[in-house]
Amino acid sequence: MIGIVDYNAGNLRSVEMAMEFLKIPYSISKKPVDLKNADKIVFPGVGEAAFAMEQLKKTGFDAFLKDWVAAGKNLLGICLGSQVIFDFSEEGNTECLGLVPGTIKHFETLFKENNIDSTGYKIPHMGWNDLVLEEIPLFKKVPVNSSFYFVHSYVISPKDWNVVKGYAEYGIKVPAVIQYGSITAFQFHPEKSAAAGLQLIKNFAEEN
Repeated sequence: MIGIVDYNAGNLRSVEMAMEFLKIPYSISKKPVDLKNADKIVFPGVGEAAFAMEQLKKTGFDAFLKDWVAAGKNLLGICLGSQVIFDFSEEGNTECLGLVPGTIKHFETLFKENNIDSTGYKIPHMGWNDLVLEEIPLFKKVPVNSSFYFVHSYVISPKDWNVVKGYAEYGIKVPAVIQYGSITAFQFHPEKSAAAGLQLIKNFAEEN
């Protein structure tokens, strides 16, 4: 059974619809205790990092997620949920969960750091992008050059690029898929990314 974290900052209905379409058993709750016996956890999110962290602390999901990962259990972060698992976000100068080493930076910060002219790159980065994917089990049955749906202004900047298993090109290489220990994270919205996105969710749910 997949547990879905409801902390008042998630794109929950679209994730639920994906689970129902794929016939994956799931439970959704605002209470960590209700999800303690799940096999895997999905941690979705939309909105702003500081608000998300505030809600995680209020609900107790901050400690729950840290304990979950410390126990080596599988966690999937989606969109904002792929960001606040890192150490720190420039968005609101927010201390995050610290589950993956790295920082979340605004596109403009990264463009400046890499001496890239940002003209022509609309922020937020919104729409469909092809991904460059490594050959790993998570991507089985996902066609090469599949496109996925992004909506974000801030970018995952991991301390170790080796955790990046897929990226998009948008002026810079945008980390789009992260694997770190028992953690998987998608910067894009797999539940809104048609057949390829649904296949990724299915692969995560079935992967040992």
